[in-house]
Amino acid sequence: MRFSLSCLAVLCTLIPATAKDDSLPPTDFLFADESLKLPFAKDTPMVFVSRSTGAAEWNKLKSFWTDATEEVLEPGTGRKITRKVVKLKVPLGLSAGPAVPGENPMTLAKWELGKTLYFDPILSSNATISCSSCHSPAKGFTDQAKFSTGINGELGGINSPSVTNSGYNRLQFWDGRAGSLEEQAQGPVGNSKEMFAGKGDQWAAAIMRIRAKPDYVKAFQQVFGHLPTRDAAAKAIATYERTVLVGNSIYDRADVAMRKRITEDEGKPEQTAADYAQALNDAFASKDTSALAALRLDSEKDAPKAEATGKRLVNGRNIFFGKARCTNCHVGENFTDGAFHNIGVGAKDNKLPDTEFGRFAAQPTGHKDPTQVGAFKTPGLRALLDTAPYLHDGSEKTLEAVVEFYDRGGNANPFLDPKMRDTDAEAGYLLAKAVGKEFKGVQPALITRGNSPITPFKLNLTVDEKADLVLFLRALQSDPVDATIADATWFPKK
Repeated sequence: MRFSLSCLAVLCTLIPATAKDDSLPPTDFLFADESLKLPFAKDTPMVFVSRSTGAAEWNKLKSFWTDATEEVLEPGTGRKITRKVVKLKVPLGLSAGPAVPGENPMTLAKWELGKTLYFDPILSSNATISCSSCHSPAKGFTDQAKFSTGINGELGGINSPSVTNSGYNRLQFWDGRAGSLEEQAQGPVGNSKEMFAGKGDQWAAAIMRIRAKPDYVKAFQQVFGHLPTRDAAAKAIATYERTVLVGNSIYDRADVAMRKRITEDEGKPEQTAADYAQALNDAFASKDTSALAALRLDSEKDAPKAEATGKRLVNGRNIFFGKARCTNCHVGENFTDGAFHNIGVGAKDNKLPDTEFGRFAAQPTGHKDPTQVGAFKTPGLRALLDTAPYLHDGSEKTLEAVVEFYDRGGNANPFLDPKMRDTDAEAGYLLAKAVGKEFKGVQPALITRGNSPITPFKLNLTVDEKADLVLFLRALQSDPVDATIADATWFPKK
């Protein structure tokens, strides 16, 4: 016997539930009843428009969020219809929007549902903690605390990473245990230090709380064609999180000035002090207090400092890409390689506690990689001023302190990443030992059980170099997240 999709949907509602009451529809997932969903003509898609892939259209968009229309063929009938579409202007500096999974296309109704869930404490056992509790728009989509406080005052053991630009991450969480935003969104609900208190299947309980709300039931049916489920809730939250984007920093604007200059003068494609001065002068002219304040410049009084600041910024940039070796890990548009590195955070007396095993601990048995012991994900560097304290344990309060940390080569431990080590000194030490001579160079901080030397690489930056490097990092600050995304109360007018 063959079943239609509508019959299949009815059958799915009769499958035994994962909750205690076996008479209820399952809470993990259901199949859609298409008759419940918004009609195609009224289902508003959301699309990212970037400067590099659609420059003409990108230039026409006046704001991050633009309501527009599109002509499309209606499935089934083949009729040409006009329907609404939301165009999201990807901030300057990002060449494309985040990748969107094929099974979770972006629509306005889904985004609205995800945004509502993100700010609603209904997902926590006692309705006190929401996603925004630890990832607040007012605090750079973090909580600006060393460790986050979850349900019943429980204190976590890791710094809350920012949601900002997280749609570009290859893996989520500091240890990479989630492979997507959809997977990441499911973690906190079952975490006893975040949203979980009590016994049983916390997601099943959360879904039952959501199903008790008629507005939520209607929204899930219109978006997904069925009752609220864990799968659908994760997809909706991820859709909202994908729109938390920042860019258009002074660094990005200097890059635009550079590209315009080399087009006109056929110079080298390398940022100069003049490019930064141009970006700063434009910011002064437009009274861009946010970008200027990031560099500790007063938009009313400090315009004469543009040239001198430009020289410091390009010097800081050159240190970042050169002597400080920051680009060993901080590369690309979001200044992250998306990989995991042991830089010694949490190590004491050259030893790394097993609570700081990071990526290694998250890897499944049978796939454990010893090189990943103590390794944590390289964070992106945009919007840094909003996300202090820094590092995965929140141990450094300022950018200056972070630079000092790297200047000394991190904290020595047996698993320190090779990118943090003076490998030339280590090789020299081994060679001297092999021929029975005393090594005159930089001495190892420790010798591993395998008799390998671990020598942290000291940058030996001068005071002025450190200051200029920090200034450059501040130039990556970017514009604030657009109010259409950051304001919990903003939703498009119906």
